[in-house]
Amino acid sequence: MNLCDVNVVKRIMSKYQTGTKKAFGQNFLINRQIPMSISEESYSYHQEKNFGKESAVIEIGPGIGCLTNELCACYDKVVAVEIDKTLIPILSETLAEHQNVTVVNEDFLKLDLSEFISEHFGNATVSVCANLPYYITTPIIMKLLEQARKCDGSSRLTSITVMVQKEVADRLCANEKSGDYGAISASIAYYGRAVKLFDVAPDNFLPAPKVTSTVIRIELYNEPIYKTQSEKMLFRVIEGAFMQRRKTMVNSLSAAFSSIPKARIGKIITELGFDINIRGEKLSVENFCALADKFYEELK
Repeated sequence: MNLCDVNVVKRIMSKYQTGTKKAFGQNFLINRQIPMSISEESYSYHQEKNFGKESAVIEIGPGIGCLTNELCACYDKVVAVEIDKTLIPILSETLAEHQNVTVVNEDFLKLDLSEFISEHFGNATVSVCANLPYYITTPIIMKLLEQARKCDGSSRLTSITVMVQKEVADRLCANEKSGDYGAISASIAYYGRAVKLFDVAPDNFLPAPKVTSTVIRIELYNEPIYKTQSEKMLFRVIEGAFMQRRKTMVNSLSAAFSSIPKARIGKIITELGFDINIRGEKLSVENFCALADKFYEELK
């Protein structure tokens, strides 16, 4: 069954008396080459980092299963999390030929990710692959990054390969030399390396979205490579630095840390060797770690 054939998709939707739902950001792929390429990008990197081990992947929002089918053909074990209960019987039919897939009817954002991985994968290191609903792209990615660490600091995830809006991809993959760089860019860079893989035009979907999509991969560091005294403080500083993008970092951080005098914030910034008028978009993750440590010491 070609789940990317528009006639097959329409027949399945009609059979189960359902359709795509705007509330869940559903757009189904109708060009099989796209899910094949997404799956291969995810699997090839996973195998490179986990050679000789059982391969495992989490898919978020499988829809009717077009990407799931391709993942099942590559990975040893696939667990797909689908929030829309009306799609569960459809997935039972479209994935019937695969014995290596489990479909879980849950809201991914409400899952305890660590418990979920342990329950379904034991101690295995897994990857994530998904055609994400555009309206919750950032919350899902941040949940994956924040909750995928073991107690010893190592990552339960090898990589996150996802399709997102092109303009979102620009921000997710930006560095401090780019105008698209912001709080989400710096936060992702702390956990891993984000790279763009390829663009996907609107006519590859049913219904066709109004924007171009981009497939990206976040290659997670197995262990943190940036040192900081407090991750909580690091992300507070990053958020504060971009809270008022048009203002200098002194002004923006003053608004975010009202308990520290503005003059003292300016002194901290210059003590680290930065220009007093520097803005947050000029700082690398390593710079933010140094700044966060100063704020941590200040507020102890």
